[in-house]
Amino acid sequence: MNAFENFKLSQQLLDSIRRLGYDEPTQIQKESIPPIMAGKDVIGESATGSGKTLAFGCGIIENTMPGKGLQSLVLTPTRELAEQVKNSLRQLSYNKPLRIITAYGGVAISPQIRELSRAEVLVATPGRLLDHLERRTVDISKVKILVLDEADRMLDMGFIDDVQKIIRACPANRQTMFFSATISSYIKELGNRYMRSPVQASAVKMVDPSKLKQVYYNISKDMKLSLLIQLLQQEKSELVMVFCNSRRTADFVTRNLKVNGVRAIAIHGGFSQNKRNKTMQMFNEAKVQVLVCTDVASRGLHIDNVTHVYNYEIPKDSNDYVHRIGRTARAGEKGKVINVLSEFDHDNFARILRDYRSFTIDMVQPPQLKRVMVVKQERQPYSGRQSDRPAYGRPTHRRPAMHPVQRRRR
Repeated sequence: MNAFENFKLSQQLLDSIRRLGYDEPTQIQKESIPPIMAGKDVIGESATGSGKTLAFGCGIIENTMPGKGLQSLVLTPTRELAEQVKNSLRQLSYNKPLRIITAYGGVAISPQIRELSRAEVLVATPGRLLDHLERRTVDISKVKILVLDEADRMLDMGFIDDVQKIIRACPANRQTMFFSATISSYIKELGNRYMRSPVQASAVKMVDPSKLKQVYYNISKDMKLSLLIQLLQQEKSELVMVFCNSRRTADFVTRNLKVNGVRAIAIHGGFSQNKRNKTMQMFNEAKVQVLVCTDVASRGLHIDNVTHVYNYEIPKDSNDYVHRIGRTARAGEKGKVINVLSEFDHDNFARILRDYRSFTIDMVQPPQLKRVMVVKQERQPYSGRQSDRPAYGRPTHRRPAMHPVQRRRR
């Protein structure tokens, strides 16, 4: 007997879940699906990849009717997560004719306007949804289910004002759900303000220490790149994610990995949505092994077969560290986290060790390193124009491009 049948789901939902290959509900699903199906407000806390989307998706698919207008609204912090949630909900709605669409920035708004008039379920980022509300191109007067997915990330990204405007614009008589990997006091306060006696559902957040090995190297700033490249070339791995704190550093690292023979691709908020989608598709399909990214890829996204996570820079927020390392050692598989520290990372690293005392992060002595060639900026092809000709033998008044860490030090 499929354990999901204990939740008294419809046959359509049970067939969809069985079709997806799920037999046993995860901890967060066991705790949250019963109150969700009972129509109660829920605050769910559980790690990325633990099945939160299926949990709130059951309530959406079960209680949204075809042809009755927009009834369910899911807010996500990023475009990539919006697409992922939409795809998951479409899989759950198998054999139920629901129109499930996304709305986010970075793409043309006109196709969204046409789709919104016919949608029953909308997955949106806060900024673009507010844009539609101001244009009056979306009607949320019939919304009866509102979900904030990765709620903590939305607050971290500064969406709190937008989120509150959207919540207030929804009908008061609705079911509200907040799902997040971490539930801060501010999210609880938000729940008290906009929810009715919410049920708290929590699952184990920490990674399994028996499946995840964490290490760190302490090295000078100018040898960070050399160490990263040597480890990438020597470590036996499948898919690899390399995290940086800024877009500029991500571009710098990606450029130099390529120059030194490592097949890598970057993703961050500075790219167009089309490029971000193509990048994630290439990485998911293992057409490129190394993804260099900012924290835009640390939460919510489902990526299989990531065996190694490198922190080229240590995040300022210790919660971001937990989200980063949660990209590996998933679904019972083993994983490895490698932190590359220089003197600029010590404060952030000490904060992580203080906030997560249960973590065991072993120090490893760096191997004998050979300094790699470093390209500090993109080489521009010579166009033939005199103004583009390299000024050999003449002094330049431009400072050479610097790594972001060097710039901060000056």
